[in-house]
Amino acid sequence: MKVCWFSTGVSSLIACYLTHDIDKIIYTHIDSQHPDSLRFLHDCEKLLGKKIEILQSEKYKTVDEVIEKKRYINGIAGAACTLELKKRVRQKWELENGIGYTYIWGYDINEKHRAERVIESMPEFHHEFPLIQHGLTKQNCHELCERIGLKRPAMYDLGYPNNNCIGCVKGGMGYWNKIRKDFPEVFARRAQQEREIGHSCINGVFLDELDPNRGDMGAEIMPECGIACYITMNQKEANHE
Repeated sequence: MKVCWFSTGVSSLIACYLTHDIDKIIYTHIDSQHPDSLRFLHDCEKLLGKKIEILQSEKYKTVDEVIEKKRYINGIAGAACTLELKKRVRQKWELENGIGYTYIWGYDINEKHRAERVIESMPEFHHEFPLIQHGLTKQNCHELCERIGLKRPAMYDLGYPNNNCIGCVKGGMGYWNKIRKDFPEVFARRAQQEREIGHSCINGVFLDELDPNRGDMGAEIMPECGIACYITMNQKEANHE
């Protein structure tokens, strides 16, 4: 059985679009994502002719809930929200459904190193990388999305590189300064949480001390939030055991 863990990102869509014999598409929902993500998901269902199964944590619904209840934002072992809202949800599904599936990934031609890391880190599954197979970049995926007439998620049109949660704790200075302008209430809430917990999501500076002119989001590396985050987290944990 071929399974795609859909992220409501454009690369994820094109990976599914190119895999004609895909059996199941699964999306792990977080209420902290832009509401347009669900509009995009339902448009994708129509395009692909396949229902997308939506899973969600039974314990937490938002990034804020995780941060405030766990009293942890992120660190050497990764982000608490990724663990609780993504990884544990996927693990529960695998526990109930078994392993040995073929996972479909939306890594592009410039992310071969991530594809290799997936194969190494998850040997209990088979893996396919349709974007790499077809030599596609992220830009190619956005062009294809436009060509097939599908409106991409709103976060892209606002200038963000990925359709992650609004106020992603993995963002850099440029990202957070843009969040400050576009979603000031999210910026203020995350800044307050940092002070309450005593730890910043940006290494070396609290959000309420961040110079509004610092950072270049275009030069920052910010991964799409998904299974890749789990793999990075597992590697960091292994390095510190």
